[in-house]
Amino acid sequence: MIVIGDYHMHTKLSGDSKNELEAIVKKAIEIGLKEIAITDHGPAHNGYGIKREQYPVLRAEIDRLNEKYPQINILLGLEANLLGTEGEIDIDENMWKIIDWVNAGYHFGSNLRKDYKLHLYNALSKVSKRYHDKVKKLNTISMVNALRKNKINMLTHPGAKGPIDIDQVAKAASETGTVLEINNSHGHLTVEEIKIAMKYPVKFAVCSDAHEIENIGNVSNAIDRAFIAGLAPDRIINVRA
Repeated sequence: MIVIGDYHMHTKLSGDSKNELEAIVKKAIEIGLKEIAITDHGPAHNGYGIKREQYPVLRAEIDRLNEKYPQINILLGLEANLLGTEGEIDIDENMWKIIDWVNAGYHFGSNLRKDYKLHLYNALSKVSKRYHDKVKKLNTISMVNALRKNKINMLTHPGAKGPIDIDQVAKAASETGTVLEINNSHGHLTVEEIKIAMKYPVKFAVCSDAHEIENIGNVSNAIDRAFIAGLAPDRIINVRA
């Protein structure tokens, strides 16, 4: 399989990466990618994430680089945070007006003041079956509501940061036309999760979640999982057989 796109990567504006935007673009061109999405972390995280006032600046810079490097298509994206269980994500009206690609996922520590119980339950779920079962339902409700309330292109690393019912999430994603990510860095979707999700007419993407330049387009682990699960290449949006 030939990888032609990567829809999950971070610049220094995320706060947890040192990647310069133009260096990312050059690396993507070097390895033969035809399209990338710049998806810095959303602004509602308490530890990192792009500032809202930086977002129009990033839009202008991406527009400039699209003119400079016509051999690749660069999308302005965001890895939005799922906020609570009502389906909210941290993209405001002004950001919606200029965005090209929307990722969304659960991240520990986002919107901490409001969602502290959800984060606490996710932490406790690692050592307590009671909290595991409780927060699995909450995480699933959060993802399904977010999918139905927002135009989300791709759900990032489903199940990596907290337990979910992948059957329910995949069903909702198939209904909303949302891609499920097979994340190279986090191990989710797992082989078993891919097999469950495959029951529904949902599409997948193998993405790097690169925080370092050398990992742009590196999806070898994700492709291995897809292959083991028996996922047909024509269900993966960013590869060609």
